[in-house]
Amino acid sequence: MARTPSKKKPAHPISASLRAYLAGYDRAAELPLTYADLAHYATAVPLEDASGEDTLWRTVYYQANEQADINLGLRHIYALLKTDGDDSVLEHLEVARVDFCAFGNTQPFRVRIRNRINDNYDHYYVKRADANRVYGLELEHLLSPNRISYLVDGATLIEEHIAGVPGDDFQTGGYLDVSDIDQTRIAKEFVKFNERCFTRLLGDMRAYNYVVDITPDIEGNQYRLRAIDFDQQSYEGHWQFYLPQYFKDNNGIIALGMAHMTPESVLQYRQEERTLIATRAKGSRDRLDELLEGMRGERLSTPNKVASLGRELDGYHHSGRFAACETMGELVVMHLAHLTGRGRA
Repeated sequence: MARTPSKKKPAHPISASLRAYLAGYDRAAELPLTYADLAHYATAVPLEDASGEDTLWRTVYYQANEQADINLGLRHIYALLKTDGDDSVLEHLEVARVDFCAFGNTQPFRVRIRNRINDNYDHYYVKRADANRVYGLELEHLLSPNRISYLVDGATLIEEHIAGVPGDDFQTGGYLDVSDIDQTRIAKEFVKFNERCFTRLLGDMRAYNYVVDITPDIEGNQYRLRAIDFDQQSYEGHWQFYLPQYFKDNNGIIALGMAHMTPESVLQYRQEERTLIATRAKGSRDRLDELLEGMRGERLSTPNKVASLGRELDGYHHSGRFAACETMGELVVMHLAHLTGRGRA
């Protein structure tokens, strides 16, 4: 079983080199509102789900003389995220609700945008910027099959909403009670997701930190697991923490793998995913190299955690090179090289 985080992870500031990278790849923006602006709300009331249960979110309200300006700013942020700042799309959009969650490291605000014409909703998040999370988002964009939209301005991070069934609901809500074909597909995707997380050292993929995207297919469904929490990108000091298979709340999916897959097929799917990661890395070589070069020099964790993870990865790989790494970025670079054959670390 994976060890849980020792304590709440501190936020690491965005360095000058990371800001330069973000500006170079259109991840930086001048926002009309910041996280600090949203934090000055007047009142908050509990937000309940359809069953009347507390969601841990609070709907927030602002002073009457501030609400119009805040709504306008939030609509413009949505345009920056979705249409590169083209405000012509905002004519029929309005801010339906702003929610705040004190649970988690980034304590996010969730903004609900409504289209007045068809009553359709979309969401995005306003969070405290954290270097681990930003590196996690960018590595997800470059090395996974998923594209990620986000923006950074100072100490504020804007993220798009990632749609899907929350992993804990997926395992307890009857979604696993499907055909053998679908159960095998779920198990296969979990193996590939497990490999993606481990290869780039994305930790803490407990069931509530990812979603399952379900796509109807000719026979049954196709499934993709997508991380939604990137705070624990290369922070903790134990290798099992970076493998979702070691979290007990993923046991429902793991049981499907034990029932439907052999060790040989698991090894095949792991190798397939490593090959795909290597292919994605090759397709964005210059950008990834620039990102990792900056990451090498970042202080993304404590020296004790870096040393601990280096020793454990030496044991995992039967190597003597990881313990010499001085930063989490160096460990990520070397780990990627070992698992994908991506050049020399």
